[in-house]
Formats: sequence, C-alpha cells, structure tokens
Amino acid sequence: MANYRRAKVAADAFRGFTSRIVTKAEPVSTKSSTLASNAAKFSSSYSILHRSIPQRQLSPFVGFGKRYYHVDRRQLQHFRQRGPRRWIDWFRDPRRVLVTVVVGGGVFITVYYGNLETVPYTKRRHFVILSTTMERKLGESQFEEIKASFKGKILPAIHPESVRVRLLAKDIIDALKRGLSHDQGWTDMGYASEEFDPKLQGRGSEAVLALLEGEEGKVERNWSREDELLDDTWIEQSRHKGKDRSVKEATSHLVDLNWEVLVVDQPIINAFCLPGGKIVVFTGLLKHFTSDAEIATIIGHEVGHAVARHSAEGMTKNLWVAILQLLLYQFISPEFVNPLSHLFLRLPFSRRMELEADHIGLLLMASAGYDPRVAPTVYEKLGKISGGDSALRDYLATHPSGKKRAEMLARANVMEEALTIYRNARAGRGVEGFL
Repeated sequence: MANYRRAKVAADAFRGFTSRIVTKAEPVSTKSSTLASNAAKFSSSYSILHRSIPQRQLSPFVGFGKRYYHVDRRQLQHFRQRGPRRWIDWFRDPRRVLVTVVVGGGVFITVYYGNLETVPYTKRRHFVILSTTMERKLGESQFEEIKASFKGKILPAIHPESVRVRLLAKDIIDALKRGLSHDQGWTDMGYASEEFDPKLQGRGSEAVLALLEGEEGKVERNWSREDELLDDTWIEQSRHKGKDRSVKEATSHLVDLNWEVLVVDQPIINAFCLPGGKIVVFTGLLKHFTSDAEIATIIGHEVGHAVARHSAEGMTKNLWVAILQLLLYQFISPEFVNPLSHLFLRLPFSRRMELEADHIGLLLMASAGYDPRVAPTVYEKLGKISGGDSALRDYLATHPSGKKRAEMLARANVMEEALTIYRNARAGRGVEGFL
C-alpha cells in the first residue's frame, strides 16, 4: 500500500512537470472560451504555413535533433517543402549554377562562332543562324508565291523589256562570278573627284558634277562626314581588318545558283533579288530609269543583298530583337517597347544593309562594263521619286535618303576602285576577285 502511494505521487509530479514544458493550462470554463481558443489555433496553423518547425518544439520526448519539418495547410508534416518552388530557390545551389553557366556558355560560344561568316568585299563579320539550304528554299518558295500572285502580268521571255533586263542581269551575274574567283585584297585609294579619264568623259562625269552642285548651282566642297547621319567608314574599316586577318569570305550560298529573272508589268517602282538568285523587276521602274547603266545599277544593288545574305541576317536580327522585347515586356509596356525597338534596332540595321549593298553593287556594275559614275545619280533620282528626301528620312525610313547615298558613293574610296575596275573591263581586261 505504501509503494502504491509513492508511485502515484511520482506519476502526478512527472505529469505536472511535462504539462509545464509543453503548453500552459488552457481554461475550459465556458463554451465561448473554447471557441476562441480553437479560432486562435486555426489562425496560427495558417500563419506557420510552409515554415520550418524544429522537432523539439513538437515533442519533448524525441531529443534535440537538427531535423526540421514543413507543415502544409492541412497540418501534415513533411521533410521537404510542398508546392511550387520559387525560381530564386534554384540559384541557391552553387554547384547547379556553375554547371549551368559552364554548359550554357559553351553552347552559346559554339553556336555563335560556328555561324559567323565574312561578307564578300566588305569583309564584315556577321552572325547568321539560318543555313544556306534553308535560305535558298525560302527564296524559292517566295518566288513561286510572287509568280502566282502576278499571274498574267509577267512579261514573256521574248518581250523586248524582258530580253533587255535579262541581258543586263546576265552581265551582272557574270561579273559576280568573276569577282568571286580570286581575292586580290584591299588597296588604299583616294576619294573620287571630278577629274576623270578623258576617254571616259561624258554622261558619267556630268552625273558626278551634277551631284557636286547644290540646289542653287554652287559646288559643295565643304562636305564633312561628321555632319552626316549615316556614313560608310565602317565598310572601309571592315575591309582593312579583313585583310589583316586574312579571312575567307563566305561564298557557299552563291555556288550553283539557278538564277532567274522576271519582269512584271506593274506600275511599281521597285526591284528585288530573293535568296537563291531570283530577280524581279517591275516595269514601273523601267519607265523612270531608261539607260542600261541605270538599270544595271539597280540590279547590281539587289544582287549585292544576295551576296551579303542580308535576308538571312535580317531574320537572325529579328530573332534577337524578339527575345529582347520579351524581356522588356516584364518591365515596360509593349506600347513603348515595340516602337522603340523598331526605331533604334530594326531601322538602323536596314539602312546599314542598304549602304553595304550600294557598295557591292557599284563594283558589280563596274566589272560588267557599266560606268559606275552613273550610280550616284540613280540613287538621288530614286530618292526624289519615292517622295523626296526629308531630314527625318535618315531616322524613320528603312532606306537612307537618296542624296546621302549619292554623296557617299561619289566620295568614297570605293568609287575610285570601281573606276579602275570599269576601265579594265572596257579595255578587255576583266578583273577577277575584286569582291
């Protein structure tokens, strides 16, 4: 009996000790106090949602280990947090971040340098992710769509205008083949001036003299490149760097091309060359430019776009711009991102490509035997036909103003080089490798 009493006293003492450790005594006097306590427990259960709770706070009998639990909304305990994890948690593992940076950087470098190409003539390095095979297929597909859309308006092959354009295009294409045969490098030459070879005096020299005269008949001799919105110094710099590096131009996209020429009877003042060697000329252009040299200038310019792969490069640039726009959409409204990206990214790129095609086309027409001094007047005339050359055109248009293009070609080193090629071609000494 005495042992039973001592055991009962010890059990009561131990029960009182544990109750003071785990929780305080809760009053159970009334029903309202019970409801209040239950509400407090309910709110506290949601306040600790997805928080780590030390195990020793849940039970005093398990010891003091370092294991933690996560409690969900249903009061279920888990060793790991349930539900979607924030993306920031992914970067908390240094090893995972290092592997991602190394692998991602390696893939980026491999893709970037594996798709770098050198443009013929300008020696400019550009990144083109589109393969030559896919580019050619896209050009042929667009060409078929054009033939279907202008069905019944395409001049037959025996039409005089069609025959004439085809012969001019053949001269330009033959010059292109000669120009890509060898690479004779780059030589420094002076700027073009109004002093030409006496044997070549005529319409060409008059064209450049007309460019030098202002609207009031005065000669513009104080022209400065610093005042220009656009310039072609980057072309000369690219050629010098290409010579120093001895880079090899990318010409695989020009091998075994099936060149085709179409003349469409439409009053559209336009011409273009699709990837794969598909040239389209509209009769509206032929009504404003009547001489062979003028038409050769335009065809050479369009073929220059194909030589430099501007279509494929444009697709690559659009991809990068689209990715940049998606990132900016997270912080800025699309109403501001779209016009700004178009104004500061797409339009400047388009104008630079037009200048590059002007230079390449100038050499092509010179090698084909057409006076390159006619080219500046063509672009100035084209600017007037397209609606005039305003000051905003060099900011808001896809093409530079005709006056700017004419001035650059008339004063750039490429004009003197083109004149040398033209003289050799007229003398029967075709120049190979000028591109």
